[in-house]
Amino acid sequence: MIYLDNASTTPLDSEVLNAMTPYLTELYGNPSSQHAAGRAAALGVLDARDKIAKLVGCASDEIFFVSGGTEAGNWALKGACAADTARGRHIVLSAIEHPALIESARDMQRYGYEVTFVNPDESGAVKPDDIARALRADTVFCAVMAANNETGVIQPVEEIGKICKERGVFYYCDCVQTAGVLPFPVRHCDALGISSHKFYGPKGFGALYIKNGAAISRFISGGNQERGLRGGTTNAAAAVGCAVALENAVRGKEEHNKRISALKDKFVAEVLSEIDGAHVNGGGEILPATANISFDGCDGENVLFLLDMNGIAVSTGSACSAGAVKASHVLTAMGLPESRVKSAVRFSFGKYNTVEEVAEVVAALKRAVNGIRGTGC
Repeated sequence: MIYLDNASTTPLDSEVLNAMTPYLTELYGNPSSQHAAGRAAALGVLDARDKIAKLVGCASDEIFFVSGGTEAGNWALKGACAADTARGRHIVLSAIEHPALIESARDMQRYGYEVTFVNPDESGAVKPDDIARALRADTVFCAVMAANNETGVIQPVEEIGKICKERGVFYYCDCVQTAGVLPFPVRHCDALGISSHKFYGPKGFGALYIKNGAAISRFISGGNQERGLRGGTTNAAAAVGCAVALENAVRGKEEHNKRISALKDKFVAEVLSEIDGAHVNGGGEILPATANISFDGCDGENVLFLLDMNGIAVSTGSACSAGAVKASHVLTAMGLPESRVKSAVRFSFGKYNTVEEVAEVVAALKRAVNGIRGTGC
């Protein structure tokens, strides 16, 4: 299989698995238990938290372990709203946020909250001035992601964070796609979330940074885990794996970005050269690994299917929406015509991809597109 869906998930790195294994086999105690077995697991969790905090650029007590990016976004939005009911009931989101934020905001509408969605420009970037105009005196929460998961377009989070800080609005930054790729914008946000399976760590685990002093309520009631703000037995093995994976990603960031960017650029150049009617979606600064391309006269689902039949894995949009046949909310918000939205395919490269694979995928893609156009499907 040629795997070009790394924005959806990445394979578990062997070094990460080796670091996790003792906590699945020998050091399996509950980290909250007071006996020796529990203390041994707790030490692994403590060390993992310290490592992640150092990599993110914050204090250890500002890192909270969660089940991934979806929970991080849910907690940030709902926790901030619950903690500051006196300010008002208005939420501002970019229209290109992950469904974790969009659906959370819609949940809050049932409790009387008003939501303003801010569209990006045609390049896929959200303008800080548009966010500033959307904020109101009763705005309690704002979210604009670090980079979009479908187009890879990098967002101006520093400017947006400054605007929110000046207005006293809680700002959350989804860093799921940028962890280990770009610097963490801790100085410019009140909270940010990461998910370890995006950087060769275990699935079902992530971290939420919450700035000390930020107003936020607990998300899961239960025990005293995560300083009483998120109950539930801590997954020690996943915490250790996440820390090792993030450490590796940050350490090898420059080399990795350079190599992946070269592969993607070569792929995009060959696609645009070899296939008529191919259009790259998104402009400006884009993540090294991501290319979102539309093909005239095609349906993206059909392109995906034909590539899959040839052992090539790609995506037509957000991974969490896989299987749902509906237009991409991201490309739609960018103002692209319906035909371009429906024909879009996302290709996302990873550290295990090769130059030889690029040539093979371009050839298979050309056959798929020509075949679809020939049959009118």
